[in-house]
Amino acid sequence: MCRWLAYSGTPIRLEELLYEPRFSLIDQSMHSRLGVETTNGDGVGVGWYGVDAPPLAEPALFRGTGPAWSDLNLRELARSTVSPLFLAHIRASTGTPVQQTNCHPFRHGNWLWLHNGCIREFARLKRDLVLAIDPALYPSIAGSTDSEVMFYLALTYGLRDRPALAVERMAGLVEYLGRAHGVENPLQMTVATTDGDRVWCFRYSSEGHSRSLFYSTEMSALVALYPENANLRRLSEETRLVVSEPLGELEGAWQPVPESSYGVIQKGDDELGRFEPVEP
Repeated sequence: MCRWLAYSGTPIRLEELLYEPRFSLIDQSMHSRLGVETTNGDGVGVGWYGVDAPPLAEPALFRGTGPAWSDLNLRELARSTVSPLFLAHIRASTGTPVQQTNCHPFRHGNWLWLHNGCIREFARLKRDLVLAIDPALYPSIAGSTDSEVMFYLALTYGLRDRPALAVERMAGLVEYLGRAHGVENPLQMTVATTDGDRVWCFRYSSEGHSRSLFYSTEMSALVALYPENANLRRLSEETRLVVSEPLGELEGAWQPVPESSYGVIQKGDDELGRFEPVEP
C-alpha cells in the first residue's frame, strides 16, 4: 500500500513535513510503522498550490519513479518551495507498473487526488469501471492504476460540485461491480482530494477495517498544551494536517479518523461526516 499526507494552513516549506519530523513521510518510505508494507519505494509525488495562486489555479506537480529517500530532485524542491496547501504521497505498488504516470497525486484542472488502498482484482473490474467514465474525461487518463480510474469516476459523478457524494457514488459502483464479478470486499481506500481551496479526506473499506488515517488536533488546543513550542505558535488556527500515520509522538496531536467517514478542511469550522457508498 502507500503513505500520504494532506496539509492546509499557514504557508510552510514542503521539507518541514516531508523531511524534518521524526517520522516524516520520507522516513515512512523506509520505516512505515502502520502500513501494510514497511518500505514504500515505488515512487513519490507532491502536488502544491502557490502562496499567491489565484482561486481555482492549476497546482504544480512533481512525480518521480524512484524511492523517495534517494530522490535528490525532491530534496531540492522541498527545501525551496513554500505552499499553504499540498498533498504528498509515497507509493507501494499493488501490481501496476512503476512509472511516472502511475505516481500520485493525480491532477485534472485545479483538482488533485491521491489514494492508499486498492480495488481488489482490479483487472477483472477495470473494463466495466472505465466504461462508466465520462467519454470527455477518458483521454486525460495517462496511467494504468485503479487510483486514477477512481479519480476519473469521481469527476464523472460530480466531484467538482458535490465532492462527498461523487466519491460515495464512485465507491458504490466499485462495490456493485465487485459483487457482479464475485469479488469479495472489493474496495479499500483512504483518499485525499482538493480543489485548491478545501480538502476532502475519506476513510472507507468494504470489509470495515480500513487503512490507518489521522487528523491533527486544533492548533489552539495544541498551543495550550505546549505553549513553549515555537513551531506550533507560528501556525494559524486554520492549519490542519491529515496523515496515513502520525509524523511525531507529541501527545494529543493526532486523532484517528473514524471508520467509514469523510472530513472537509475549510475556512471556518471543518466538517466530519458519515461515508456511505451510493450504488448505481
